[in-house]
Amino acid sequence: MAPTEQSAAAPTAGLPRRRYEPDAKGPLAGVRVLDLTRLVSGAQLGLILGDLGADVVKVERPGAGDPFRRTTIDGYDAYWKAYSRNKRSVTLDLSSERGRELLLRLAETADVLAENFTPGVLERLCGGSEGLLERNPNLVVVRITGWGQTGPRASQPGFGTLAEAYSGFTFLNGPADGPPVQAPLSLADTVAGTYAAAATLAALWSVRLNGAPGQVVDVSLYEPLFSILGADATAYAARGRLRSRGAGAGVSSVRGVFQTSDDHWVAISAATDETAARFFAAIERDDVLADPRFADSESRLAHRDELHEALVPEFRRFTRREILALAAEHRLTIGPVFDIVDALADEHYRARETIVQMEDGVVLQNVVPRLSGTPGAIRLAAPALGEHNAAVYGELGIGADELARLSDDGVV
Repeated sequence: MAPTEQSAAAPTAGLPRRRYEPDAKGPLAGVRVLDLTRLVSGAQLGLILGDLGADVVKVERPGAGDPFRRTTIDGYDAYWKAYSRNKRSVTLDLSSERGRELLLRLAETADVLAENFTPGVLERLCGGSEGLLERNPNLVVVRITGWGQTGPRASQPGFGTLAEAYSGFTFLNGPADGPPVQAPLSLADTVAGTYAAAATLAALWSVRLNGAPGQVVDVSLYEPLFSILGADATAYAARGRLRSRGAGAGVSSVRGVFQTSDDHWVAISAATDETAARFFAAIERDDVLADPRFADSESRLAHRDELHEALVPEFRRFTRREILALAAEHRLTIGPVFDIVDALADEHYRARETIVQMEDGVVLQNVVPRLSGTPGAIRLAAPALGEHNAAVYGELGIGADELARLSDDGVV
């Protein structure tokens, strides 16, 4: 099915509309997460847990907050709004003795504490994971760092770009005849945050259902990304085969992105002999498979560059709409290459409510994944700095007068 066309002048026209659902109960209702993280990796972890119903209490520096608040696009805090929904914000000066004691009191009320400081910082603040587990033996302490808590690199600052390079991802990314290309998004951070969320749920399961004590979840930025690269280490150790850079290298020959006659792009993945044969028959080029270089999957893989060059003019014969219609007719594994304008307009995105516009006008990606019985929800908009000080500290028995004194003293 061809993508729906839409004018860029009205990118949100017709988007599904949603209200915030502050009373919604997701599968993690009753779980409290004390979030000391900053920027993308921790934001992704808190986003997933918050979307699934956890009470994510974000601890920020008084007067400054998470640097994500100031990461703007044309002056608009899009990242903060997208990543910080379903979170409550409190301010706390962790450099002060009273601030550190308040942190430990908050930790006593939490199921999870997440941080992404350089190793050693949490130790200086509150005695590290040991100090936290002493105050709350059932606590799950999630620690995200560039290189992990152990090893010769552990003490070094870690950034996503460096982790992507170190993992091997950057080496594989880019054209075969060009240099390695950095990812166009915070890939290492978001993958690490997602892995951290999965590990957090496993640790919580152990505590709540198996009666096990709390524990530490150690997540580096580079290892989750390395883990999704596949069987490279296994294949190289067994056969000395090094995967090369380039689209489809070592995976499939009839694979890649191609430009259509109307200057759109489409992607194809036809790895098996059967899917490849169906594709060439549909474009009336069965003769390609008569060439010994392209007769079977292994031969096509060995000559993938020549095959790619041969396919360029074939896709140029069609508009995007025409090639997608052909794909639908012949069950071809071809799809459109979308940009965000395409996604906002697409009927499948809309039917699935993948992108929604909230009652305050903010456009957000919807909650994923979907649970039929206890679905997640967008309960809260991204908070103002310290918006929930009174509510959260009130739960510790701190009244308005004491909170005012703490504020005057710069503790909150």
